[in-house]
Amino acid sequence: MDSNKKYWKGIEELEQTPAFVKNSKSEFAESLPLENVLNEAGLSTKTPRRDFLKALGFGLGAVSLAACQSTPVHKSIPYLIKPEEVTPGVPNYYASSYKGQSVLVKTREGRPILIEANPAAKGLNCGTDAATQASVLDLYDMSKLKGPKIKGKEVDWEEVDQQVIAALNAANASGKGIRIISSTINSPSALAVIAGFTEKYPTTKLVQVDAVSYAGLIKANEANFGKAVIPHYRFDKAEVIVSVDADFLGTWLASEEYTQQFISNRDYKSLEKGKMSRLIQFETGLSLTGSNADARIAVKLSEQGPVLISLYNAITGQTLPGGVKNAKVEKAIALASKELLKAKGKALVVAGTNDVAIQSLTNAINVALGSYGTTIDLDNESYQYKGNDTDFADFIKEAKAGSIGLAFFLDANPAYEFYDNKGFKEALTKVPFKLSFSDREDETALLTDIIAPNHNYLESWGDANALKGYYTIVQPTINPVFNTRQAEQSFLVWTGSDVNYHDFVKSYWEQHILAGTERTWEDVLQNGFEYKGELPAGVYTYAGDVTNYAADVVNFSKTLAKDVEVQLYQSVALRDGKQGNNAYLHELPDPISKVTWDNYVAISPNYAKTLNLGENSVVKVTDDNGYSIELPVLLQPGQAQGTVSIALGYGRTNAGKAGNGVGKNAYPFVKFANGTLRFATTAKLDKVADTYELAQTQTHHTIEGRNIIRETTFKDYLKDPSHGSGKDKKHEGYDLWNKYESPGHKWVMAVDLNACTGCGSCIVACNIENNIPVVGRDEVRRRREMHWMRVDRYYSFESKDGEQVTEEKELNRLQGEDETLWDNVSVVHQPMMCQHCDHAPCETVCPVLATVHSSEGLNHMAYNRCFGTRYCANNCPYKVRRFNWFNYWNDSRFDNYLNNEFTQLVLNPDVTSRSRGVMEKCSMCIQRIQAGKLKAKLEKRPLKDGDITLACGNACSANAIIFGDLNDPNSEVSKALKSERVYYVLEELNVQPNIGYMTKVRNSLEA
Repeated sequence: MDSNKKYWKGIEELEQTPAFVKNSKSEFAESLPLENVLNEAGLSTKTPRRDFLKALGFGLGAVSLAACQSTPVHKSIPYLIKPEEVTPGVPNYYASSYKGQSVLVKTREGRPILIEANPAAKGLNCGTDAATQASVLDLYDMSKLKGPKIKGKEVDWEEVDQQVIAALNAANASGKGIRIISSTINSPSALAVIAGFTEKYPTTKLVQVDAVSYAGLIKANEANFGKAVIPHYRFDKAEVIVSVDADFLGTWLASEEYTQQFISNRDYKSLEKGKMSRLIQFETGLSLTGSNADARIAVKLSEQGPVLISLYNAITGQTLPGGVKNAKVEKAIALASKELLKAKGKALVVAGTNDVAIQSLTNAINVALGSYGTTIDLDNESYQYKGNDTDFADFIKEAKAGSIGLAFFLDANPAYEFYDNKGFKEALTKVPFKLSFSDREDETALLTDIIAPNHNYLESWGDANALKGYYTIVQPTINPVFNTRQAEQSFLVWTGSDVNYHDFVKSYWEQHILAGTERTWEDVLQNGFEYKGELPAGVYTYAGDVTNYAADVVNFSKTLAKDVEVQLYQSVALRDGKQGNNAYLHELPDPISKVTWDNYVAISPNYAKTLNLGENSVVKVTDDNGYSIELPVLLQPGQAQGTVSIALGYGRTNAGKAGNGVGKNAYPFVKFANGTLRFATTAKLDKVADTYELAQTQTHHTIEGRNIIRETTFKDYLKDPSHGSGKDKKHEGYDLWNKYESPGHKWVMAVDLNACTGCGSCIVACNIENNIPVVGRDEVRRRREMHWMRVDRYYSFESKDGEQVTEEKELNRLQGEDETLWDNVSVVHQPMMCQHCDHAPCETVCPVLATVHSSEGLNHMAYNRCFGTRYCANNCPYKVRRFNWFNYWNDSRFDNYLNNEFTQLVLNPDVTSRSRGVMEKCSMCIQRIQAGKLKAKLEKRPLKDGDITLACGNACSANAIIFGDLNDPNSEVSKALKSERVYYVLEELNVQPNIGYMTKVRNSLEA
């Protein structure tokens, strides 16, 4: 034995040695031996998981030290005493909630890296939208404040508390009002905290205001039924749906829930039972819902109200004045009313306009159709949007009058998102003390005296009650990254309470939600939600003068029927702009226009000609108040003549590095009339002597004569389930390669074109799961986006003889004959990713065997072999392979705040981050396949269908993407691919793709 060597019994003995202490001090700037390190952090060797992970955990050095200083330390500390439930390399999942939706948060070594829908809550919510998927990136946003500030100076929380309590006492003593300005709060615990705060300071009032308001719907229900609520709509119980500008599959109210409901009557399972609902959409701009409609009719904003008047008359036999005067629209209304009456009791009419009169008229139609108690439920109401536009207008009046002493702003940014931001800023100068809970110095926070940054939801305790009887829990999955404090905890401190907010939430649940049940607090933390079931849905008697409502509708329509009618809408990705610094959302292509990184003026091609506008033209939009913005023009088929559409949520000036200066702010175009905000106005368009190229990911207008999209009608499908699939056309195939055998597993996918709405949540999920970089506006313009999957949008037009036309030459000819050709278009959304061909043309041309075929039917990429010849991309008929032109993750030229080491904590350690010069593409989430097989092996059982899910499929609320083992005859994908509707894209090339598509079926209106 070497006498010069020293031996220790274990790591505990080693850490006490002088050498270890000395080396650890030099290695970690302020570190001591492990026990002292833990003590210094306020921890012990028995510390719970979240506290332990603040100081320990491989890869968490930056996060733990960023909580107390602004500069991350790039060193890691190995696990010496590991938390029991944390195993390096194995993900943990924790139930939480995002905007009332129960979700699972995937963590790796303490880092949240992915959000997925909670499968235990199936039926209540399913899938996640793009904003939910991208929300994990907001946690690592370096634009956020590192701690509280008073008048721009960094301070500690004690100083904040002293000043706030002094201001509260002063306001209380003077009798001046205290206002909490917030977006909708549906957290029972938070409302209880605010109630306690109000009891302590009686002049307090909670003012809830939403950037995109639904106050008109709430006020109409109060006037008509005595219930000031948003109903729980049941699209799954509706056989016929008529929507007037309500984008319920995209951004209107609870789009993910509605998608799940709507598709349940239209997917392959429903079709096999011979059932399919019908959707008829009247709208101005082409929305996600309109693109999925069986019949879509383009109408001007000024015609939306008259459409409802005509529909009411057709259904009830009344003769209210002010109906629509458009022959083509009248014909559609006659057919729609006939269908609605045929489905009485199983029909539903919804309207998207935030106007009391229009919503009241819609209510009257639904009463006549017997919809209340079936497709509309007022007894299990939604609490997702409770904003009151009148209350906020009253706050501004009070502030200007000097009667407000203190104002808090919680998840509200009126300096940006309120239409009269000048009036708001003027009013705020009259308020002596102002505080914002914003996590960054946003447009409103900069106007306040104190910024007390709130936690990210992934760092928070809390709850939500989005739907009556449905409660979800919010629990932290990581310690606060920065020196922030939860807003509810601040309110508790300012009331003099020493209760921790976690204890408050726990106590509230045990007393009010779990009381009388057998479930415990621990059960809730594991399950993520508590559902108390539905109350019986009642039938309601209508109260209201329909004649007066119709008159108001006519007057509203007349105010719009001049100049150019401007529709203001939310984009599917960016919504109201609160996530305006999220690069994943900016780079997500709009489902219809495929534009990234900008908003624009959408205008019909024929109407643009009359204004001498073309693609890439820049136009100045000016409203009657003199507000104007300059935006690029997008020629948009489906846009009603005489109208333009502009997305809200852009034009941020204080969002952060990724979001500042992206697009223009359209909120000042919003109007306030009769107590509600209205997202429609009129304006003048003036061409600007400039051009601007939008960054689009799909710019072709033709499919080169190839039969990529296949569709049929429900009527023809019932006669022949294979109608339109092309199965009647056999292609002679000649094989140059031996057949690949897959004796074990054969991984394949089925895509239901009837279920896919085109929302794009699958794209964001794929980006996050597979570490796909954001490349920025200029690179997208160069066609260098890195998305492994895309959702292609295809238009088709109906010519005068009723034939569907897709060819560009024919379109150009027909549009000259019929100027309305562009107005009413049909759309098909097609997810497209690597098809994992059995005769893959990419494999045969790679000189270094970087892309090879596996025994399980997958087309693999060996990144270390690839040196970027791009032969494979040239040879791929689907154009799904992506080339890394630059090292986007680490090149400052493409800094969308994703290429700093702190933000890269969101990366999935199971997936290699690719470097410059490498070709990449969809891997079918090979890391998930391997993890699923390993888990089954460790549990000593066969792999079951459903053990392996893909990121894209998990995100899809519509179950449009079905993945599994073709060799398992009982798997869902095996059964789906046996459908008569299945076809394979470009199967005539004999590349033998392993992804089957189901023919699109439309339940068309029959004249």
